[in-house]
Amino acid sequence: MKIKKCVGLYPSLIVLMRILFGVGWLLAGVTKITDKLWFNQPGLFLKDYLISSLQRSNVPPFYKVFLENIALEHVMILNYVIPIVQIMLGIFLIAGLFTIPSILSCLFMHINFILSGNINLISLILYTSAFSLIIFRSNIYHFSLDKYFKIDTLLVINKKEGKRTISIPSNKDKNYSSS
Repeated sequence: MKIKKCVGLYPSLIVLMRILFGVGWLLAGVTKITDKLWFNQPGLFLKDYLISSLQRSNVPPFYKVFLENIALEHVMILNYVIPIVQIMLGIFLIAGLFTIPSILSCLFMHINFILSGNINLISLILYTSAFSLIIFRSNIYHFSLDKYFKIDTLLVINKKEGKRTISIPSNKDKNYSSS
C-alpha cells in the first residue's frame, strides 16, 4: 500500500519542480520589465551588464568576442527579446506546453548567463533543475497541456530499430466514447 502512494507522489514532485522552474522564469522576465526598467530605459541596464561582463576575468575569451561583436551591437533587440522570451518560457513550463523545447531554451539562456560570468547559487540551482527535468522527462508530462494535446509522444525513440521517428497519434489511439 505504501509503495503505491510513493509511486504516485514521485511524478507529482517532478511536476511541482517543473511548475516552480516555470515560475522562476516567469518572475525573471516580469522583474526585468517592472523593477529593472528594461522597457522604460531601453538598453541601459543590459548594455551596462554586458560591458561589466567584458571586464570580468572568469568570462571565456570566445564569449567576450561574442559579447563585443554580436550582443553589444544588437543590445536593443536583446533588450526586448530576453524578458519576453523568459515570460513565454515561464508560461509554457507552468502550463506544460512545449515542455522539452522550453527547458532546452532555458538551458541555452542559462549557459549564456553563466558564460557572461554571473555564477551564483540561484543560477546553479536553476541550471541543475533544468537538467533534472530533462533526465526525468517521462514524469514532467503529468498535468500538462503536452499530454492533453498528445504532444508528449511527438518525438519517440523506436527501441526496436534504435532510431528516432516522428509519431503522430492515429485515430485508433484516441478513445471516443460511443453513446
